[in-house]
Order: sequence, then structure tokens, then C-alpha cells
Amino acid sequence: MAFLLQYIFITAFISAVSFLLLRSSRHRRLRLPPGNLGLPLVGETFQLIAAYKTENPEPFIDERVRRYGSIFTTHVFGEPTVFSAEPETNRFILQNEGKLFECSYPGSISNLLGKHSLLLMKGSLHKKMHSLTMSFANSSIIKDHLLVDIDRLIRLNLDSWTDRVFLMEEAKKARTKVAEALSLIVRERRKEYERGAKKNDMLAALLAGDDKFSDEQIVDFLVALLVAGYETTSTIMTLAVKFLTETPLALAQLKEEHEGIRAKKSESEALQWSDYKSMPFTQCVVNETLRVANIISGVFRRAMTDINIKGYTIPKGWRVFASFRAVHLDHNQFKDARTFNPWRWQSKSGISCPGNVFTPFGGGPRLCPGYELARVELWEPAEEDKLVFFPTTRTQKRYPINVRRRDG
Repeated sequence: MAFLLQYIFITAFISAVSFLLLRSSRHRRLRLPPGNLGLPLVGETFQLIAAYKTENPEPFIDERVRRYGSIFTTHVFGEPTVFSAEPETNRFILQNEGKLFECSYPGSISNLLGKHSLLLMKGSLHKKMHSLTMSFANSSIIKDHLLVDIDRLIRLNLDSWTDRVFLMEEAKKARTKVAEALSLIVRERRKEYERGAKKNDMLAALLAGDDKFSDEQIVDFLVALLVAGYETTSTIMTLAVKFLTETPLALAQLKEEHEGIRAKKSESEALQWSDYKSMPFTQCVVNETLRVANIISGVFRRAMTDINIKGYTIPKGWRVFASFRAVHLDHNQFKDARTFNPWRWQSKSGISCPGNVFTPFGGGPRLCPGYELARVELWEPAEEDKLVFFPTTRTQKRYPINVRRRDG
């Protein structure tokens, strides 16, 4: 028995070594992007993680771009990965979703979002669910329905603020309570649907679909949408506050624009879509916040075949990472790129920058379906005496608003 186990172990070891040598030989024949695979198994994962625990996580990419160029090879999260910090390559990756590349995220992200997350769906199911999500979060729906609710909820929350307020906490929802509430709603709505009741919303579309989703699948899908939206939106709101606090001139100009809109309305009158469209400097602040904050650092994809790009070959099965952050903070793309400067968007060149240079919401078939809603939520100004964007200062009602940074 011991001899048999020893034989199996030796055979498996020889097979593994042979496979690695053959694969290495194949890769040597290919012109891989330059780089360093780092230590066995872990690669450069620790360096990447260490960089993101600092105030300035850019060095991981900065150092490698300086050494190898805007497309380089590394090894993170257990796999060899090609990083792209180059706009045209990022666009190529995004536009060839489902053709040359497919969605592929590390297991930790998959476990967090759940198997029914829109982010992890592929093929025809992703296309269908992406279209469904966009149909309930487009500008027309926001204008006619959601804007009133957003305005109402912001007013209610601001009225409830007393003493010291932690902005990051106030911007978030309670995950477990949301999941429990959704489960109850889905069960009740399914009963109504089976009795013949019809409603025109996303949940009704999910219940009536040909895919016959279970209650668990529907709740998982909806929670994943909320998780994807609430973490990003609350974080970007907090960073908008931070950037404006550090840029007094921008804060003053934003306040002047908001007060000009509010002065034309009664105290109880809600904000309208026309208000949203008549705030040019606010739109500049939104753009610049999205560019500098980079809540979505980039996207992971997997090569479905050997892919030739920019004179290099990305082998079939390798993971690629299109870094939006690296492009947004590249001085060759934006002057003084790491400085918060909303006025840059007032220039013609800033407003009309190519889509592959400014990609805070991704692109291609997986463009964030809630991108317009996210912009509206970030923009929404509140009552004249309690403007949302004003942190670490005292508003006219003397409410000190503090920004607390969360680790990770």
C-alpha cells in the first residue's frame, strides 16, 4: 500500500512538472508583455495588497509602468495576469466582451456578491438581465419617478441629523435588513402575480420572465445590485465631501450654483430634472470626483483565446486587468492628474475627452447600468440651509458634519 501511494505521488509530481515545463516552453515562444511573476504561487499579490493599505496605492502600477510600459505581466490572486494602463487596450478589452474576453473575478469577489450577481453573469443571461436593469434606471425613469423619491429621502435624512453626523455611515443601507425585507416583498409579490395582479417594475419583470427565477435567485440578484450600488455611491459621496473641503474655491462656486437654484423655489418645492440639467459646475464636480476617486479601479477579464495586442500575445486562459484608475491618474491624459480640479471639465478638451480615457462606469456590454442614477445621487443638493456637499464646516443650522474614513 505504501509503495502504491509513493508511486502515485511520484507520477503526479512528474506529470505536474512536465505540464509546467511544457506550458513554460509555450509561453517562451509567445511574446508575452514584459513583467515579473514574483514568488511561486503568491506572485506579487502581497505587494498589491500592501500598496492599497497606504494613502497612495498607485505605486504598484506606477513602478511597473515605469519599468515595463503601460502593458505588463504580473501574478496576483493565484494567476498570471496582464495589467493594462493604456486607454486603447482597455477599450479593446471592454468592447470584446464575450468574443475574445469573458468576465472573470477572483473567488473572494464572487463569494461576496453571490452567484446570481449581474457582475458574474455571462452570455445571453447577462445580456438580458443587463438590459432589464438599464430599462429601470435610465434617465426617463429617473426624471419621471426616481428623482422625487431621491429628493424626499434626502430631506428626511437631513431632518433627522442632530449633533455629530458620520457622513459615511449615513450614506449606507443595512444589508441584512434589506435582504430580509426583499424576501418578504418577493414572496408577497409572487402571490399577487399568481392571482393575476400586474405591476410595471423590475420585480414584476423578474417574476414574469421565461427564466422562472426562484425567490432565492431574485433576492440574490436584487441584493447584489444594492450592494454594488450602495457601497460605491456612499464612498463617492464621502470623497466628494473630502475633495470639496480641501478645495474652498470649488466649494464656494458649487454653493453659489446650488443657492441660485434653490432661490427660485419655495422651501417645500422638490428639485426637478431641469435643475439637474442646469447646473454645469456641479456636473464638473461630479466628473472630477469620479475621475480622482476611482471607486471602480478596473475590471478583470479572461482571455478566451490567444490574443495579439500592441505587439504582445496574451495566452488563452490568462486573466487580464483593465485599469481605469491608471488612465484617470495619468499625467499624459490629464494635466496635473492627481490634483482635484473640477474646472478642467469646463474646457472643450475636458468635456469631449475620448470614451476610452474617462471610464468611471466601465464600458462595452458591461457598462454600469446604474451610471445615470449614480450621477444623480451624487449631485442631489438639499435644502438651502443644509447643502449635502458641505463637510467639516457648520451649516446655518450649526450641524457639524464629520467625515470618517473606513479602512479597506
